Amino acid sequence: MRRLCLVVWLLSAALALAGRPEAQTRTEINIPDIPGYLTLKCDFHMHTVFSDGLVWPTVRVEEAWRHGLDAIAITDHIEYQAHKTDVTTATNDFNRSAEIARGKGNDLDIIVIRGSEITRKMPPGHFNAIFVTNANALAVTEWRDAIKAAHAQGAFVFWNHPGWEKQLEADKVVRWYPEHTELHDAKLFQGIEIVNETDYYPVVHRWALEKKLTMLCDSDVHAPVDQEYYLCPGDHRPVTLVFAKERTADAIKEALQQRRTAGYLGNRLFGEEQFLKPVFEKSIQIKKPQVTLKDKRRVYIPIANRSDVDYKLEREGDVAEISIPKELTLPARKTVLLETRGTGVVEKGKRTVALPFKVTNLLVAPDTPLRVTLNLEVSFTK
Repeated sequence: MRRLCLVVWLLSAALALAGRPEAQTRTEINIPDIPGYLTLKCDFHMHTVFSDGLVWPTVRVEEAWRHGLDAIAITDHIEYQAHKTDVTTATNDFNRSAEIARGKGNDLDIIVIRGSEITRKMPPGHFNAIFVTNANALAVTEWRDAIKAAHAQGAFVFWNHPGWEKQLEADKVVRWYPEHTELHDAKLFQGIEIVNETDYYPVVHRWALEKKLTMLCDSDVHAPVDQEYYLCPGDHRPVTLVFAKERTADAIKEALQQRRTAGYLGNRLFGEEQFLKPVFEKSIQIKKPQVTLKDKRRVYIPIANRSDVDYKLEREGDVAEISIPKELTLPARKTVLLETRGTGVVEKGKRTVALPFKVTNLLVAPDTPLRVTLNLEVSFTK
């Protein structure tokens, strides 16, 4: 009987391990580094059982490791602790969740940043303060004092989910209030979420550009990540891409202060042209950039995409010397053949031909796709 019990236990353990192989594997996010910077994948807004989340802080680190992140911020609410009866510390220390997470972060090489969410009604709404040195100092009655306390610690402060439906007025318009002008003019916050969960806010994207605010793209996850994201092929948590000089917390903070970020949601990237353009260019390789075109005969040019983003291209106008498709998709981690042919009305010779496209799923502003050119060295023969 003892032997049978042992066999049953071993079989059960083996089946349990076989049923969760992904728990021990990491899936990298393939978005390339750009000249001068590393492209770090980050999520700066998440919750644990120390506020209204449903997981222990170390779980957030394990999730981040599995899903290819470099850094996370634990941002439990100061004002709202849903599990306070069951999860307490002797001193009610608001730093505790990040401290617990950092041990696992060190084990898995995930940078864990201490943060807190300042949770108030609109206006001004909810703000995250990350890189705080002591979250307990934010536990004050007046919201202005809480934000000033974070600023005094050298924290990076950003406005969370400005388009959150529960905080909008009856007309559902996303508004910038006088309170936000007050904070912005005093330089008391530096960033804003243009994406929260799966919601992209075009008007907030424009605010970020006009008001020189750092763009954030965060999950705001409360449940286990796999219950809110990764539910179907291509689905993933929102990611803030940080273009940092090195893979350290200090370098991330410097990049945030200098507004070197972009957002990654679904199959779209959001950010300034100075960052999205090199991301695209580093993703793409024209494997046969030198071609010979004779009359109107077809030639196929292989173009590889080494990123996780399916780039959706639309031709901008006609090219006098070459006929190319109006639309072109460069699938993630694949090579596609671009069909080209001469128009038959060009002079013989060798020259560079620029093929103009707009990348419709890379937005440098609301409704404004990134414009790119694919350059070919073409020999035209008769």
